Amino acid sequence: MLRLATMADVPQISDLMRESILAIFPNFYDARQTASAAVYVADLDIALIEDGTYFVHEEAGELVACGGWSRRNRLFAGAGHSDDDARLLDPATEPARVRAMFVRSDRTRRGLGRAILVACEEAACAEGFRTLALFATLPGVPLYTQFGFREIERRKIVMPDGVEGDGVAMEKPIDSS
Repeated sequence: MLRLATMADVPQISDLMRESILAIFPNFYDARQTASAAVYVADLDIALIEDGTYFVHEEAGELVACGGWSRRNRLFAGAGHSDDDARLLDPATEPARVRAMFVRSDRTRRGLGRAILVACEEAACAEGFRTLALFATLPGVPLYTQFGFREIERRKIVMPDGVEGDGVAMEKPIDSS
């Protein structure tokens, strides 16, 4: 069942994010990068839940996937905070942000991430956004590419502890049909 996340979900979401990183990232990043990501990338931005833009997929009372979108300027967790992270985006000129997508390692490749992306795209479109943008860690690139995102640029993610890892800035026009 796909639904909007609530504040009561925060502990389970945080656990899911961390567990997903620890299970999946070692296929793409070294041990130091994975450990750093488990701290900084798995840092849930509560504003996503407060804004009603974060989804969870629940099976038998357990959260197995999560992700959302934002009408705010922050692009991704893990790189610290900027003064204008909370700034509302202009849907006519700026892309909505896809944020914090995680799937439990034993539930990957079952359409859960895609279902969340569809829900994000529909909700952002309803608010007038015409484009989605995200900054992907390497495990997410295949899903985003299959969903129609295109690579804008590859660059390093620098965590607050100084650990660097590769990431990919991506964008996709919203399908308004």
